[in-house]
Amino acid sequence: MRPPQLAVPRVAPSILAADFSQLGAQVREVLDVGAKVIHVDVMDGHFVPAITMGPLAVNALRDIAAEYGALLDVHLMIDTPERQVGEFTRAGAGSITIHAEATPHLDYVLAEIRAAGVGASLAVCPTTPIAVYEEVADAIDMALCMTVNPGWGGQEFIEASIGKLERLRSMLAPEVALEVDGGIQLGTAERCGAAGASVFVAGTAVLGSADPAGAFIALAEAVGDPRR
Repeated sequence: MRPPQLAVPRVAPSILAADFSQLGAQVREVLDVGAKVIHVDVMDGHFVPAITMGPLAVNALRDIAAEYGALLDVHLMIDTPERQVGEFTRAGAGSITIHAEATPHLDYVLAEIRAAGVGASLAVCPTTPIAVYEEVADAIDMALCMTVNPGWGGQEFIEASIGKLERLRSMLAPEVALEVDGGIQLGTAERCGAAGASVFVAGTAVLGSADPAGAFIALAEAVGDPRR
């Protein structure tokens, strides 16, 4: 079942762009102005080159998110996610995204996520054919379309993503949320929303900005996030 926070358009600030010495305060800053989804990018140094964070980071934000009725949206850019799903659900993830390229056991892992009472989401890298979504259409609550290549910072938004989003939206059931991640700021977010996206992961544009609260509000207004 799709988490209720994803039933309307949402901007999902990514903590990857936060100042980790002020993480709790920065997350509260965007929650105070209406954020209902906080995105957590998990990278293992194998599936993607970078190494970021693990279940401890999710657990550290768990009580703050619960206080505001917000969802911790965990994006696992890791090999064999079936080995770690349990740890992240116990840590407080409200939605978990796995990559189609990371495991041959998609049905098993997505079912494991849902069995834990967590939203199940599937991502594909930019050049992976989206036909895989037809095979798991009944097993996902959200689809994540990467609009940059995962694991490298500072990339430009991939223009072909707009057409890919349109195709994905036509493939998915209306109740399945469609998330975008990579190069999202005011201009690209509006274009992605017009193509069918409903969840907008923003790192540098929000928590990496000088005014996270103001940046969040501007982006939320642009994509129709009700901030409640």
